[in-house]
Amino acid sequence: MATQPDSAPATCPLGHGRDDRKSAAMADAMLTPQPGARVIERFYPARDMLRSAKVRQAGAHAAGTDISAPADVSFFFLDGEEHRKRRASVAGLFAPKTIVNRHQVVMNRTMDLLEAKLKRLGSAPLDELSFQMAVDVTADIIGLTNSDSNENLAQRIKAVLDSSASRRPGLIGNLVFGARMAWRVGQFYRRDLKPAIDARRKVPQDDVISAMIKDGAGRKLMIMEALSYGGAGMMTTREFIVMAAWHLFGNEALRTRYLNGDEADQLAILQEILRLEPVASLVHRRIAEPVAPYEAGGDVYTAGDVVAVSIRAVNTDEAITGPCPYELDPDRAKRMKVLGPYLSFGDGAHRCPGAQVALHETRIFLDRLFRLPGIRLVSEPTVLWNAFIQGYELRGAVVACDPA
Repeated sequence: MATQPDSAPATCPLGHGRDDRKSAAMADAMLTPQPGARVIERFYPARDMLRSAKVRQAGAHAAGTDISAPADVSFFFLDGEEHRKRRASVAGLFAPKTIVNRHQVVMNRTMDLLEAKLKRLGSAPLDELSFQMAVDVTADIIGLTNSDSNENLAQRIKAVLDSSASRRPGLIGNLVFGARMAWRVGQFYRRDLKPAIDARRKVPQDDVISAMIKDGAGRKLMIMEALSYGGAGMMTTREFIVMAAWHLFGNEALRTRYLNGDEADQLAILQEILRLEPVASLVHRRIAEPVAPYEAGGDVYTAGDVVAVSIRAVNTDEAITGPCPYELDPDRAKRMKVLGPYLSFGDGAHRCPGAQVALHETRIFLDRLFRLPGIRLVSEPTVLWNAFIQGYELRGAVVACDPA
């Protein structure tokens, strides 16, 4: 097991002991592990479990996914060498150098458009602005750049993911789900994915679709992979941008520090917000081989067991956070000598590949948003719950600025 950090201070560093979380009440009421899953709420056992070679992906329909033909299955559902190879083929798209030299160009170009739009209109829904940022960046990484518009692309991907989230059990539910999914996936393929594939067969680019063409991926895999990357990059990043903005609007000292800070300090603030407000709250794994007590914090797991790592609980485990775990303290990770997001991006082989991309697009979005003259939050968001990802959604926030 990993070495634990030095013992933490015995009192709250900021001296308050507040609970700064905004989504905790909703999560407490709605969080639902899979039936029969054993919930892990301590940091070190959770991290060791996620890093273990003895576990397999679970959750998000993984149990019903046939992985006997890996060439037809999204990387999300694979483990071992097949998963590693698939991740490695596009790893360069998420490298620090690529973020600086390529993705930040897209981020700033999008912010130019969003700033102009906000100044022209005077106000706009914050989740729509953040969604546009997430869509533009993710579409460039995947290679979905031949659609009629990024706005329509985003709505088609959202429609497919909403179908999964709203699936109902039973025969009728399965029939309705199948028909709705077939139509929506067909629309996405014809209007977004196929034009991108055709363009890249002629002129390959540095993106996920070009990598799949090079590897000989079939139509089914291309659809699944594009939707997997699209869902992860577009849907969750949108929510985090709104959540981070909500915290900054409500805390003048934190907002001032953010605007005066360098990149490292801005990222420290965002990572601490993400520790408190992870977008996805549960990560499921299935035990493939018996796990000994010393590998899992004293517990014993046998093959077939399903575990649910409670990201919210492990991110507030005082063994890793120190005292006052519900207080927003950007200096916490440095003081505790741990990585800032804790387990908000997962860990191990399935850790989110786009973690740094998401943090940087959030950083740039908020840095530029809060420098707009007269920027203000007209209405706070309503916290909703997405049962499919077991995470929050934020709707209804409106921001305004001085007109151009």
